[in-house]
Amino acid sequence: MSFEGKEEKQGDRRLYTLGEEKPAKAILKMGIPVTIGMLFMVAYNLTDTFFIGLMHDDIQLAAVNLSYPIMMVMIAVAGIVGNGGASYIARCMGAGETDKARHVLTNGLELIVIFSVVITALGLLFINPVVSVLGAKPDTFESTRDYTCVMLIGSLFTMDNYAVGQLLRSEGSTLYSMVGMIAGNVANIILDPIFIFTLGMKIKGAAIATVLGNVLGVGIYLFYYAKKDTLLVPSKRFLRFDKQIFKEIMVVGTPHTLEQFLTTAAIIVSNNLAAGYGAAAVAGMGIANKIMSFGNYVYQGMAAGCQPLMGYNYGAKNYSRMKQLINSSEVIVFIMEIGVIGIYGIFAPALVSLFSVSDKVIGIGTKALRAAMLMLPFAGATCIARNTFNAMGKAGYAFLITAVRQLALYIPFLLTFNYLWGFTGLIYSQPVEEFICMFLAFALLSNRLKKIANEESAKQPL
Repeated sequence: MSFEGKEEKQGDRRLYTLGEEKPAKAILKMGIPVTIGMLFMVAYNLTDTFFIGLMHDDIQLAAVNLSYPIMMVMIAVAGIVGNGGASYIARCMGAGETDKARHVLTNGLELIVIFSVVITALGLLFINPVVSVLGAKPDTFESTRDYTCVMLIGSLFTMDNYAVGQLLRSEGSTLYSMVGMIAGNVANIILDPIFIFTLGMKIKGAAIATVLGNVLGVGIYLFYYAKKDTLLVPSKRFLRFDKQIFKEIMVVGTPHTLEQFLTTAAIIVSNNLAAGYGAAAVAGMGIANKIMSFGNYVYQGMAAGCQPLMGYNYGAKNYSRMKQLINSSEVIVFIMEIGVIGIYGIFAPALVSLFSVSDKVIGIGTKALRAAMLMLPFAGATCIARNTFNAMGKAGYAFLITAVRQLALYIPFLLTFNYLWGFTGLIYSQPVEEFICMFLAFALLSNRLKKIANEESAKQPL
């Protein structure tokens, strides 16, 4: 097997990790760089929240939080390629189909450009209705609009940064993915105070700095491809669209994107409910949610790191190794999230106070963070099950989990708990929902794995 990339020795090392290394070691090797990279990625928006918080303006702080679902929409659409393409690439590599994997990569990069143009055009055309749907009120409308417009204009780079990072991880190049994300965020940290304070651009400057950080991240990814340091590189001969590849990307990627849209819808519902308690509630919950993103990305990063491992071994029909990977990843993620809960529980007031000097905002944010953190171990288990289905190309199961999670459980719980117990019910609705959803996810995964085992047994000669 040959790859058009760097020397064969480096490629063999990555393939060994995907197919043969001890499960726990392979999970940590693949998952930790992804987790670090994703933590830096969420820090893009958290950095904006931090520097806007230094303005001591609850209105602009609330506007940054209200605008966050726009970035989630971009990531959701980019996830069609990032998740669908990564899943197919890993399966192709596991089956030894290197040229097809390169074709998937090339077509995926083309799709990102097309999707970003559509997002930008539609978003700017309907900008006022979009800002209203985000939950902006008359006092926060203009600031939310300013931030959202800039983010929409730079959607190509935000979406590329997310999707290409996943495509790199699918071939085992987790370090390259991490470098791009970290470099982009460091640039954002440097540029934020320059644009916000030195140039006096306020919230609009924060958005510009975020876009430029993404530009740098994408530039680094393209540099790696140009140097052929990756196992797979895009090629002109694969520019033509392939119907089968397009179908495979969409089959796995679209349900994941619908998952993200449902998650975004739930956040919008939560923001609108929080708005009923005032701007301080929106700001406090927004800060708590941003801090929670670090805990969320611990399990999401580990699950994303496991996905290429699952996909490669599924493509290679090494089902026993898949089961070992699932079991090991569950234990690792549980231990990590218990550690995160400990940190949040002890340091919640200090963490929230990093982003606001308002006693009211700090009080609300602390209460919200300590409630939300309880969902982490349950959500982590569900995420691993969902990503395993995506790795297998069984995205319908993954979408079913999220549809039940958001539509049948979370949004109804938000509305019901808020009605019955007010703000306290609002912030405790998610931990209850995640606990219930975990059992559904593992019932589906267990059933699917049993079917695979039965199918393999039926193929064995008597």
